Amino acid sequence: MAVFRLGLIGAGRMGRTHLRALEDSDSVRVAAIAEASPQQRQQLTGCAIPVHETVEAMLSAGRLDGVLIAAPTNLHLGLVGRVLAHGLPVLCEKPCGSGPAEAMEAAQVAATSGLPLQIAYWRRFVPALRQLRERIAGGAFGDVYLATCYQWDGEPPSASFRVNSGGIFVDMGVHEFDQLRWLTDQDITRISAAVAGVAAEPPVQGDAESAQVLCHLSRGSTGFVSLGRRFPAGDVCWAQIFGTSNAEECRFLWPPEGESAFLQALRLQAESFARYAGGGEREGAQAADAVAALSAACSASQVLGSGVEGS
Repeated sequence: MAVFRLGLIGAGRMGRTHLRALEDSDSVRVAAIAEASPQQRQQLTGCAIPVHETVEAMLSAGRLDGVLIAAPTNLHLGLVGRVLAHGLPVLCEKPCGSGPAEAMEAAQVAATSGLPLQIAYWRRFVPALRQLRERIAGGAFGDVYLATCYQWDGEPPSASFRVNSGGIFVDMGVHEFDQLRWLTDQDITRISAAVAGVAAEPPVQGDAESAQVLCHLSRGSTGFVSLGRRFPAGDVCWAQIFGTSNAEECRFLWPPEGESAFLQALRLQAESFARYAGGGEREGAQAADAVAALSAACSASQVLGSGVEGS
């Protein structure tokens, strides 16, 4: 099988993380990069991959089989349309738009184009979580009472990023909302949320330090999502399942092995996307999943503003 040639749009923190993840792939390689920022391009000094100042220049150079979008959230929708119009399948970083309406529009654009659009919810490619999902589906826990999803970062990103991130529910929470739906195979029907009244100095306008969300699920289970910007041990993610016949905790991202687990999932995700783009089965999230995760994030934000449960 020929190596899948991936174009990368965006060489910021997440874009460079994808580059590292794909260094060990035998089936996918980043063949070109588009980055508008001179400062970010400087970070790529010495890189053997061709770096272009514009997306148009990268696409016009050709010799790509697909494109990974790792640019800022507010650019996702426009970039999805431009790449699909060029005839290339897209793997777009979450959340695929700044709100559910943009994610829905991206889905419509992809449907019209007839080309694959996959959303980069990498948790779906963590081996331990995939095994947990299979065990839930196979009845190992009986009926599920409660599924919990935790994401606490070692330290927050820059204030400039946080101001434009959409807030903690969009920036972080969409991963947990997608994971919760995917693990349990249930939709989120109602939400209540709370934000801790403890903040770092100086606080970042529009972005909480920590938030907790209680979710009602479509087949009677309950979900709980816990988010935090600061955790002493570093970046951590874990999940718990409580059922009528069993319970289990899954620490799938935890120091000191957390980074390697993250990079492995990103690599597996890209390799799966390459198979999907080549006509294989889609294993990752689709645009409809992005709409659902963003809808939950926006509902949580609205609940905090109104003090009333959202659906």
